[in-house]
Amino acid sequence: MLASSIRRLGALVFVLAVLTAAQNANAQARASYRPNDGLNNAAFDHFYNLDYDRAVLEFEQVLQRHPDDPFAVNHLLSAVLVRELYRMGAMNTGEFANDSFIGQPHRPADSKVKDQIKDLVQRAEKLEEQRLDANDKDKDALYARGVTRAQFSLYTALVERAWFSALRNAVGARRDHERVLELDPSYLDAKLVVGTHYYVTGSLPWSVKMAVALVGLSGNKEKGIEYLQEVARGNGENSVDAQVVLLVFLRRERRFAEAITIARALAPKYPRNYLLPLEEANLLRASGNLQDAAAAYRKVWQAGRDGHYGNLHYEMAALGLGDLLRSQKDYAGAIGAFEMVGQVTDPDPEVAQKASLAAGELYDLERNRNTALQKYQAVIAVKGDSPLADTARKRIKDPYHE
Repeated sequence: MLASSIRRLGALVFVLAVLTAAQNANAQARASYRPNDGLNNAAFDHFYNLDYDRAVLEFEQVLQRHPDDPFAVNHLLSAVLVRELYRMGAMNTGEFANDSFIGQPHRPADSKVKDQIKDLVQRAEKLEEQRLDANDKDKDALYARGVTRAQFSLYTALVERAWFSALRNAVGARRDHERVLELDPSYLDAKLVVGTHYYVTGSLPWSVKMAVALVGLSGNKEKGIEYLQEVARGNGENSVDAQVVLLVFLRRERRFAEAITIARALAPKYPRNYLLPLEEANLLRASGNLQDAAAAYRKVWQAGRDGHYGNLHYEMAALGLGDLLRSQKDYAGAIGAFEMVGQVTDPDPEVAQKASLAAGELYDLERNRNTALQKYQAVIAVKGDSPLADTARKRIKDPYHE
């Protein structure tokens, strides 16, 4: 019971997956950033278009020119961390739709990257503490420390799965930003973390809310969404960040029309970010608009085939389309969609496994046992020690039946 409660308390850090992914990404919102370096605009644009390698290189250059600026350290920390989470498969917003708020990484973290993240956290904290020692009302230093704590909370939750540490840093981030708002109620960027924590805490079960209250935190879903909407409308540095967080929360609240509007507004700004139109397709499906959802999945797939997403994993659209058609009993159409995943040169391994397993099950239903067996063997060939491979072995022994 205690372990379960700690994990759910650690849910407070879920938002940081989204916050970090969008932390300072709104390159169109402001003419300058902290630090005021022209390269930041390009780095933010590459970052939000999922070109993490280029973003990391550019943020490194900014930090070299501004070695004593904690904002520069946080930008690089954010890019390194999110690049690793993306590689690990821990950034799928669909996995945040339940009460756990915690994504499950599908691949282990790289030990060298883990060390780099910890080093950057320590470097940022040292700079922030130096400024706060000189002036404990330094709003920018408090804000920067809250961002650092938020990102480290994300790291400890999604990479280390260390719930006590994640909770401690999440609480610290919220309190830093609440203090910023006490000092300056117009410091809109600080409402992003505070509003998100309001929502997450307000979404927890009653028993866990009582435990949260013991550490002095309150929650209110409606107030949290209001804060986020305020930030989103503010056209400040965190405007896009707030929209991304709202996208996830509105989906959980089944306010699909509002979420779809946000996704459609964001997608043209970041044309290489296939996750935004893919999320629109997921939202359309969740809202019951299956025909438009299928069209949206196909649009993402075709854009990927036309080269708009480079080597990013747009094949997820084919998997989503296959799942949708399968739910409609259109087995032939679903098989065709699942088979499309194999047309990609280097598909995500787990997506490839899921597509092959699903296709194999449908071939079983179509009484095409030989092809089904080939698909099950393909699942095992990708990664033989995975849960999906275990399921494939069961299907090899016994044909799939609904």
